[in-house]
Amino acid sequence: MDQKTQKILIERCLKNDRKSQRELYELYKNAMFTLCLRITADHDDAKDALQDGFIAVFNSLPSFKGQSTVGAWIKTIIVRTALRKTKKLNFDSLENIEDQTVSFDDSFSGEVLHNAIMKLDPGFRTVFILYEVEGYSHKEIAEMTKISEGTSKSQLHYAKKKLQSIIVNHYEYERR
Repeated sequence: MDQKTQKILIERCLKNDRKSQRELYELYKNAMFTLCLRITADHDDAKDALQDGFIAVFNSLPSFKGQSTVGAWIKTIIVRTALRKTKKLNFDSLENIEDQTVSFDDSFSGEVLHNAIMKLDPGFRTVFILYEVEGYSHKEIAEMTKISEGTSKSQLHYAKKKLQSIIVNHYEYERR
């Protein structure tokens, strides 16, 4: 969506134009639901987070300054809402880890990766999704989740190691 179209849509939404609000929702609902589902790992919680998130979007719309795209702004609100809906978001303290590169064989399918991500503990999964999929920095993740940057980095490291283990075990199981 170009800047001019975005600005017109936002202005109409601010005037409580239900058609424009629906249009904004329809533009982003699928991507935001997928993000909610990845964070919460629960279909019902993801639906609730999406609904609550868009209520927050429309309530906060007057504060949108246009310093980023409306999509990026919506995503931030949705992520924070989904994090609040996550039932068991525990971050193990894993400070002072060695900085090792964890690599993956890229021959596996997206479905295998998705299923492996969903098997991660909530803290690992959340940091992995926010960093690797959504592109947030460790500083931003730390602020959103109220953990230290070091904990964010360690959660990512261990998430990658766990994913590697899950995927290797998947292929070993398939070979039997």
